[in-house]
Amino acid sequence: MEQTTKRFTPNRITDLVSLKQGGSNVSCRTSFEILPVDFHHRDNPFQAYIFLCRYEGKVDDRDFSFRKCYARGCPHNLCPHVSQAVMIANRYLQRDYHKLLQAGIHMEKRLFRLEEMTVKFEGYQEEHGPTLTIHDYINIANEGNDVSVSMNLEFVPGAEHFANFENQMIFLMVDFVVTCLGKTSHYERCLACYPLEKENEERPEKIGIANARLKLLYAEFDKAAIQHSKDYFK
Repeated sequence: MEQTTKRFTPNRITDLVSLKQGGSNVSCRTSFEILPVDFHHRDNPFQAYIFLCRYEGKVDDRDFSFRKCYARGCPHNLCPHVSQAVMIANRYLQRDYHKLLQAGIHMEKRLFRLEEMTVKFEGYQEEHGPTLTIHDYINIANEGNDVSVSMNLEFVPGAEHFANFENQMIFLMVDFVVTCLGKTSHYERCLACYPLEKENEERPEKIGIANARLKLLYAEFDKAAIQHSKDYFK
């Protein structure tokens, strides 16, 4: 019985949709965290903010809880700017709300709010232009333009900072290198993460989650005729 319960514990939006479509009663609510994280990427340590949404609720009579990273933002050029990350996070969050609603899962549509940082970096968007998400490039390809994507998959260590403690984490990051309309751009996403102290327990499961997300994305690439290789975490 314990193994059966564990097998059906949702870890992704897709899991919630599948459970609802399979006849389960699914209730869900969100809460948000914007955490400073010290990353150690190769030999280049830097601090960034990660935008996390925790999904909690019940599937029938069983509680579930999982979190999803929607963006990473920096006040420098090592990843998307903080002011851009807020918008990227909310765009992907709204996509997930739409998937849940389409499956019949109704919930309050709350968004990330970061007024202080948005004001602090006011004008950055006008100066540097918008950051396109990977789905913007898919839409560009669907309009008949040539788009090619190569990927760098990495396990990136980082320390999440809370009020009175910190978590040493491993982030499964993908750097998408996109060539489109005569330009080459970088876009990155975190597809899963796990605590370093639980690496032996959680690494295989989180690799599975990240690879399942990649598989869905590659299907969208194929449909849009985007040139790409199919790389997975190992």
